Amino acid sequence: MPQLEAETNQILGRLSANQLHVQFVTQRSSRKTNLAATKMIDTLDILISDVQGTRPYETYSGGEAFRVNFAIRLALARLLAQRSGMALQLLIIDEGFGTQDDAGCDRLIGAINTIAADFACILTVTHIPHLKEAFQTRIEVCKTEQGSQLRLTA
Repeated sequence: MPQLEAETNQILGRLSANQLHVQFVTQRSSRKTNLAATKMIDTLDILISDVQGTRPYETYSGGEAFRVNFAIRLALARLLAQRSGMALQLLIIDEGFGTQDDAGCDRLIGAINTIAADFACILTVTHIPHLKEAFQTRIEVCKTEQGSQLRLTA
């Protein structure tokens, strides 16, 4: 868990300009406690904090929540790949940009570019026109009367 937390926070720092931080808590006191002994139970609580402190996940914006989710998933994938002795070759980000404001999009594109060397291929799916231009090579799907057509832009 410490390695997963450290990797998540390293990625999340790049995605949030060091504004967001996560902590994985794996034990907490049981709600049923007697005076003689406090029983600890196993859990997995993910605490998220920003400059205002730690607050519930539900109170973060869609863009902030996406960045947290993305960082955790990527860190977990890296950890599992490392433990299995396999390299991550492909990263797919499907429609992750819609919840981002302009600054969040720029940070996410920057983070993708930063980790690009870690992957043989990164495939991003988006319908946001100005984001398409951020990527050098694109496969564009165009609907025509004959059906969908693919166009490669390099």
